Amino acid sequence: MAGGIGAKKVDVTYATEESGLVLAVSVKSIDFADGATGNYQKNLTNRRGDMLFEAVTLHRRFPYAVLAGLFFFDEGAAKDGTSTRKSTFQNAHDAFRLFTNRNDPAGRDEQFERFYIVLHGPGTEEPSAQFFAAGSAKDPVSRDKIFDELIELVGERNPDLYEVLNGQLRAR
Repeated sequence: MAGGIGAKKVDVTYATEESGLVLAVSVKSIDFADGATGNYQKNLTNRRGDMLFEAVTLHRRFPYAVLAGLFFFDEGAAKDGTSTRKSTFQNAHDAFRLFTNRNDPAGRDEQFERFYIVLHGPGTEEPSAQFFAAGSAKDPVSRDKIFDELIELVGERNPDLYEVLNGQLRAR
């Protein structure tokens, strides 16, 4: 996707010829504990920088685009805290809470419209995933609610082109 500061690969996009980028979802993950420290903190700062650069690049070119970030961690990231440091999961909430809830197309380019931190694991019967809005480490959000909200935001940002009916985005 061509952005305002050069081309950027994005994990999931919805774009049209007339509107350009309408919706983008960026996905990053840290799935393995560092061998030396036993925590999941390694590369968190670098991944944060990658995501923020992505948001700036895309918002500069497409200020009305709805950008969502999903940062996946192994469930061990919620349990790797010590008496001298918070868990990686909590540190990620602290690091990303300023970069979510961009509610105005004229808002800060480095913010995502929505940003979620996800804990995943093997589960006992099937894989598990818990989604949390960045900055809200105690209140999981359902996957359906996340995607419903993103669709609503697309409709709000592009009222001349789209409407949302019964949870589905439709062209006007």
